Amino acid sequence: MTRASETSRPKSRQDLYSRVTNAIVADLETGVRPWTKPWSAEHLAGRISRPLRSIGEPYNGINVILLWAEAVARGYTAPIWITFRQALALGGHVRKGEHGATVVYANRIKRTETGDDGQDVERQIPFLKAYTVFNVEQVEGLPPHFHTVAEPRFDAAQRIDQAEAFFRATRADIRHGGDQAYYAIHPDYVQMPPFECFQDPEAYYATLAHECTHWTRHPTRLDRDFGRKRWGDDGYAREELVAELGAAFLCADLGLALDPRADHASYIASWLEVLKGDQRFIFTAAAHAQRAADFLHQRQSTAAAA
Repeated sequence: MTRASETSRPKSRQDLYSRVTNAIVADLETGVRPWTKPWSAEHLAGRISRPLRSIGEPYNGINVILLWAEAVARGYTAPIWITFRQALALGGHVRKGEHGATVVYANRIKRTETGDDGQDVERQIPFLKAYTVFNVEQVEGLPPHFHTVAEPRFDAAQRIDQAEAFFRATRADIRHGGDQAYYAIHPDYVQMPPFECFQDPEAYYATLAHECTHWTRHPTRLDRDFGRKRWGDDGYAREELVAELGAAFLCADLGLALDPRADHASYIASWLEVLKGDQRFIFTAAAHAQRAADFLHQRQSTAAAA
């Protein structure tokens, strides 16, 4: 954490990976999945969404998880986060002694180097940069709209209608029957228990979001493969974590509460094993989950154009 009066200290990429992963591992070891906890904590003051930048643009990937976890830990209900300088530019100021939350920016830079053969070779070098943001509840003097309670965009029936339309527009082969939810990659279909088998409609669509995230892994779509060979192995655990995060992102986008699924409780141990062995994987999983969510959102526009 960073005090408002401090300047940001440079942090190595490995330090960032370690700190983020260790925080998530600590939650998982207590049985808490930080990407589902915001809903049970009455988070976001009446409206379920991703964390938002000052201009209303949602955060993506690992930053969604980081800011959800920070909001729950500190009891913030506002979804908006801004930097120290943005607060000043808006006529506000971070209260003295407040601590900010770390978010990250990942990208690649191009560098031209001379190879052993004397030819120029262009390399893409990844970099990871950390910066600090503050929840608007830590900031005084901002324009009133930053503190206005966000109302739900739709009532319950409208949210369910919107979710139904969203998943229909993906054009995934979704079948119903039996008592298991899964994605079968070779025949390429999603299997769901009947709608009536779920505790409520939101539980149905949260499960469907999970399975449709798996559906994006097909070679003709995002071609995501972690070397899975059998049920329960390392590759299986990695893909399940991607699907968990993808479902969390999609449910936030659709305004649906995401409750932990009882049948996934046993996965926590396998996720812990993966994360403890690979401190970069939560970043990788969040990036894959974001790409999956983006892919499913893009299907909406192509369905409308068809």
